[in-house]
Amino acid sequence: MPKQKTHSGLKKRIKVTGTGKLKRGHAYTGHLKTNKTHKENKNLSKQGLVDKTDAKRIKSLISNMR
Repeated sequence: MPKQKTHSGLKKRIKVTGTGKLKRGHAYTGHLKTNKTHKENKNLSKQGLVDKTDAKRIKSLISNMR
């Protein structure tokens, strides 16, 4: 059986932390920032973590990264 390839789009969007958690960016940051509050824009600019219910599925897609 051939090896599974790393998902090219996902490897650009996800970083693996030292403890094995997955860091990601937030959605809704591409445009229309003037309609959002300063607090909302500040919180959206910070990195978030992938939920543990999705982590197993995503780790299998980026398994070749680490």
